[in-house]
Amino acid sequence: MPEQAAVAEVLAELAALEDPKARAVNERHGDDHGVNLGRLRALAKRLRTQQDLAVGLWDTGDTAARLLALLVCRPKAFERDGLDGMLREARAPKVHDWLVNYVVKKSPHAEELRVAWTADPDPVVASAGWALTTDRVAKRPGGLDLPGLLTVIEAEMKDAPDRLQWAMNHCLAQIGIEHPEHRARALAVGERLGVLRDYPTSPGCTSPYAPVWIDEMVRRRTGRAGA
Repeated sequence: MPEQAAVAEVLAELAALEDPKARAVNERHGDDHGVNLGRLRALAKRLRTQQDLAVGLWDTGDTAARLLALLVCRPKAFERDGLDGMLREARAPKVHDWLVNYVVKKSPHAEELRVAWTADPDPVVASAGWALTTDRVAKRPGGLDLPGLLTVIEAEMKDAPDRLQWAMNHCLAQIGIEHPEHRARALAVGERLGVLRDYPTSPGCTSPYAPVWIDEMVRRRTGRAGA
């Protein structure tokens, strides 16, 4: 099937999955689409990996189509500049999140982009750099300057725009959770800044306030609080 026809057919399937209730829920989180994510994933599973289709879906600019594209693409097929351009277009939070987590993290360009994005003046782009840094803090911390990261977080997180602040806070918590030698300082930074201290948290969920988050995750692993 020619790519253009394939894209049109998939867009028609996505339109048929449109659900006003799903749209209302998604829009509360800043995502402008009405497709239930479970149904979107089921469609992706049926389509399987199709890089050309993924590129065509992304180029439509439609949020649901872009989410589907990120599920059926081949992450290592994208060039560094292509990923950079995609991130700068990805303003819907879920598209941004899936692009970073499902595609960029699997790319051979991830580290180069992490460094470039973290220093970017656009706070949404910078938040992607911090998300990649958080992944390294947890999985591959070798070569990272953890005290330096804590210094930047202490100086900049409190006044950062929401999405950048959230990403920096996640990095702060991950440092405290994964690296006992930096835990006391991470807890102290979180307590002093008070970022997300009053964030509403559903019963059974862990607060994103870093000191509580760190203590809870350490307790689950060791049976003792993190302090």
